[in-house]
Amino acid sequence: MKIKALAKALLITGAVAGMTACAQMDTAQKSVQEQMQQTKALYEVHHDDGRIYFFYDQSTYAHFLEHGETPYAFKRIASGPHGETLVFGLTSKDKSKLSGVPSVEMYDGELMPEAFYGEMRVEGRIYVFSTLEDMNDVRTTGEAPYRFTQIGEGPNGETVVYVLNGSNKKKRPDALIAKFKAQYL
Repeated sequence: MKIKALAKALLITGAVAGMTACAQMDTAQKSVQEQMQQTKALYEVHHDDGRIYFFYDQSTYAHFLEHGETPYAFKRIASGPHGETLVFGLTSKDKSKLSGVPSVEMYDGELMPEAFYGEMRVEGRIYVFSTLEDMNDVRTTGEAPYRFTQIGEGPNGETVVYVLNGSNKKKRPDALIAKFKAQYL
């Protein structure tokens, strides 16, 4: 009888531990999603046609990835680091603004957010950033000297490159990986 009671207690304890682990994962995932809502984001897509597209709004970016266009845009002809045309995707609220568009302000250096998340899609790879400075450097030079790469981990099997810098180059970027994955849940 005591063995059955002990086995039952162990089974219940294991089930509770499993539920606790699931609850902790849910809490961690919600925490990442809450952080993303407070974070300024910049999404960038390089096209072979000599255009670079920028978005600060995740839903406008997702629409662009699905359809290859954005309903509203602000363009700067031949203004990119290598003469590319810059296309800033706008939300319907932004379409009549002459200033105050976060993606334009981040690109121009007028807005330097403390909490930042960035993605850059270039040549079938997705580069993920935790600082705007790192993103600007990679856009200008085309290289990420410090990085953590995961082959085939993108939403469509792309290689994902987590860009690091001198201060975090020796650490696995788990928080940045979680933010990236939260974008595609």
